[in-house]
Amino acid sequence: MKNMIKRLVPIALILILWYLCSYYKVWSAYVLPSPMQVWNTFMLMVQSGELFVHICASLNRVMIGFSIAFVFAFILGIIAGLKPSFSPYYNHIVEFFRNVPPLSLIPLLILWVGIGEESKVIIIILASFFPMFLNIKKGFASCNPKLLEVGKVLGLNARQRFLKIILPSAVPDIFLGMKVGLGYSWRAIIGAEMIAAASGLGYFILDAQTMSRSDKVIVGIIVIGLLGVFCDKIFTILTKKFTHIGGVKNSWD
Repeated sequence: MKNMIKRLVPIALILILWYLCSYYKVWSAYVLPSPMQVWNTFMLMVQSGELFVHICASLNRVMIGFSIAFVFAFILGIIAGLKPSFSPYYNHIVEFFRNVPPLSLIPLLILWVGIGEESKVIIIILASFFPMFLNIKKGFASCNPKLLEVGKVLGLNARQRFLKIILPSAVPDIFLGMKVGLGYSWRAIIGAEMIAAASGLGYFILDAQTMSRSDKVIVGIIVIGLLGVFCDKIFTILTKKFTHIGGVKNSWD
């Protein structure tokens, strides 16, 4: 209960400050609409279904791109983690592309694949792949050698050691990579939709700005934040559920 109150206090303070600024017209309603105006706009968009259309469009793109990126990151992360001798072949390439902002590739992708869904999915893949790959690689590379020795003593073969020791010990890093990668996916898709899209939350915010609807812009920002918190909570729950092996892992340290 105390933790809940601590979480609600800063939110309440922000809402009060927001209300006072709008009430005393510190900024005009054109720049900063009142909380009630934003709430009414939100309810109207929920009732009309307009908001769900944009949420579903962005969510669909994120899930497709994120899933593809995870498959590649997982496979390559296993290879990189278990075969560190291969790192000289790819480290420089990974570091190069990891530092290139995915949104900077949009003009080139539009020339290659057009402004359809493909370009936005590729942007998401590029944005989410590297944090997942690096964390998955770390997870497989940092398995406690003592546990592997115990596995050998118990007569486990290489496949059994991987499934029963290496993979469970890598689960926390895998989920951490997925959690970070999903956050990067949302950032990338919002930017991509602002540049080349006819639907989605990024398009919705840019269109609202063009129409001078700051209330809609704020609604879009709040929805993006709430979706991010929701996804973060899901990964937190999954991590706690599937990382019971962590206690065993740490007991050897």
